[in-house]
Amino acid sequence: MTSLLILNGPNLNLLGTRQPEIYGRTTLAEIDALAIAEAEARGASATCLQSNHEGALIDAIHAARGIHDGIVLNAGAYTHTSVALMDAITSAGLPVVEVHLSNIHAREPFRRRSFIAPVALGPGGCLPRDGTYPIPAHTDRSRDPR
Repeated sequence: MTSLLILNGPNLNLLGTRQPEIYGRTTLAEIDALAIAEAEARGASATCLQSNHEGALIDAIHAARGIHDGIVLNAGAYTHTSVALMDAITSAGLPVVEVHLSNIHAREPFRRRSFIAPVALGPGGCLPRDGTYPIPAHTDRSRDPR
């Protein structure tokens, strides 16, 4: 069975109450439940983890090797600042899909750059607000650009 790590970064624990006009009213627990249900519907398992700490996210990426087949990552604000997360993704050798709750390319200029995108499969996508969670078929390593 395919195993996915759903990894969420800083401030995502506040979803549902933090700037709902940008991020919506759905809580992280609800998003995690959607992700797990979608993974199971595709015959996969999913483990969800959130941390506000860059080092904990890096540790989770490193630990995913040999346990998970791929990672779905919403790095939050670290998307725009963390070379260390980019390096961890490269080092882990797992396919990673970048996701966001808002369209980073339509936001403030400092949010438009992603350090994750160059080492992820495809461009970072915006999660829909229609009650679904897009679990991409990203565990096919033949599509992995690394």
